[in-house]
Amino acid sequence: MTWQPRLPQEIETESFRRIDAQAGTHNFSPEVWPAVRRMIHTTGDLGYLETVRLHPQALTAGVEALRRGCALGTDTRMLLAGISTGRLGRLGVEPFCILDDPEVAQAAVRQQTTRTAAGLERALPRLAGGIVAIGNAPTALLRLLELLAAGAPRPALVVGLPVGFVNAAESKEALTKQNCPYITALGPKGGSAVAAAVINALAVMALEEIPS
Repeated sequence: MTWQPRLPQEIETESFRRIDAQAGTHNFSPEVWPAVRRMIHTTGDLGYLETVRLHPQALTAGVEALRRGCALGTDTRMLLAGISTGRLGRLGVEPFCILDDPEVAQAAVRQQTTRTAAGLERALPRLAGGIVAIGNAPTALLRLLELLAAGAPRPALVVGLPVGFVNAAESKEALTKQNCPYITALGPKGGSAVAAAVINALAVMALEEIPS
């Protein structure tokens, strides 16, 4: 087998072209499609064509929040590592992982819950008007929904893509019933890489009209 060496940008461009060709006709608007396409590009899974769900204001809210230099919290360091800090730096956004709070472990023990759920609760005041990105922990998303239902200040956008077979699908289904902008995908699929792809797509959109 022979192969043609390509530059990274050439590979991405060709990947997007092939995704467009294989996806064919779909119901996503031109504004939404770049985010969904990056999810497919990251996973190699065209199944996201059927499972992605977005609040009508999701992209607008996310892009506007990034342009304001909003707070952006992730549920895992893996998700944090997958985000393009160069793009976010140009927007004045400094993402952080909710697990980095030194009090999280003790709070989780006191509350008899997971560290991500405890970390989300501690970080939520900081994330009012910002972006919450969850790619691993259904418990963090479920705790977020409980707090929002109780009247906690709302983030501008929730990227809710926890992965797994216990509470992941249920938490994402519940997210779609909340009156808060969200981006999610139904079922057990998701993960930190997919959530990071969404954030990166939003950052690209946010920078499109900002002079370099």
